[in-house]
Amino acid sequence: MIQPSRRYDLPTIIFAVLFIAAMCITSFWVIQPFILGFAWAGMVVIASWPLLIKIERLLWGRRSLAVFVMILLLIVVFIFPITLLINSMVDNSAAVVSWFNTPGKVAIPELAWLKAIPMIGDSIYSNYHQLISTNTSTLLAKVQPYIGKTVSWMFSQAAQLGRFLVHCILMLLFSVLLYARGEQVSLAIRHFAVRLANSRGDAAVLLAGQAIRAVALGVVVTALVQSVLGGIGLAVVGIPAATLLTVLMFICCLAQLGPLLILIPAILWLYWSGDTTWGTVLLVWSCLVGTLDNFLRPVLIRMGADLPLFLVLSGVIGGLLAFGMIGLFIGPVVLAVSYRLISAWIDEVPKPNDHQNGD
Repeated sequence: MIQPSRRYDLPTIIFAVLFIAAMCITSFWVIQPFILGFAWAGMVVIASWPLLIKIERLLWGRRSLAVFVMILLLIVVFIFPITLLINSMVDNSAAVVSWFNTPGKVAIPELAWLKAIPMIGDSIYSNYHQLISTNTSTLLAKVQPYIGKTVSWMFSQAAQLGRFLVHCILMLLFSVLLYARGEQVSLAIRHFAVRLANSRGDAAVLLAGQAIRAVALGVVVTALVQSVLGGIGLAVVGIPAATLLTVLMFICCLAQLGPLLILIPAILWLYWSGDTTWGTVLLVWSCLVGTLDNFLRPVLIRMGADLPLFLVLSGVIGGLLAFGMIGLFIGPVVLAVSYRLISAWIDEVPKPNDHQNGD
């Protein structure tokens, strides 16, 4: 028996698709101001959820008290220090940019302390000055405008203090909601994922949560701890603009470049200025801070979550360019989740054989 061909009402399908697309675009337009704040809150809540459960058990099972404690911790440990750093950066931005743009301010250091090195000091000092005496002024004259523009751009990103504070407030508000109704929100997301891709969708959500926790704890928290400890060392030894250098140190740590990119020039500056005592103190402190991530990161990421350096670096730089200062936190998370999901999808099939069978 021949089944009659099924006819489709093409105008109905087209208008239905257009209506759904219009609703999706309009909905995205409405929630667009809140997306970054919600993403940031989701990262924080997923990373700190085990701590919330422990605090709730200590407070007689009262979720409201546990949420209140967690919000206070976010304000004291997370929001308050970052706000101070951004405020300090904005307050000092004009002076730093002016210093870099003023001709004659940026110069190659003399490094007279090299002469004090036994036996080889005089030779190193003479070779160093012979090296920098060749077209140094011409090179600095060409490079200095670009240095000034780079510094100006960096401060312009940090100067969006109002926007950043709005995202901080949204992050706190969404964190309250997610802490209070975390189980229901998680179940709803997993239900939606199952509706899209059955069990594979649920597995993808769980894998994404693990990647978010790995980046939040292993990258962001480690960077915060290292930069704060490094900033304390800079302030104690009397390095000028220690707060600004702490911000740069945090960015370097977030990009997995380490705090030594900031600490080593500070040590050299102390020795160069003749303050060898504080230079030695900062040298010892820098050795401790620079190696801290080797012990802290495995503790924070118990199961281990080695992410490619290029992926984290791209997330930091790309997030900063795309979203401003908040992109420092969101960029690596987005790329890490995408990387984990794609890797899991690829691993569902076996690898091809190394040797092809001959004909």
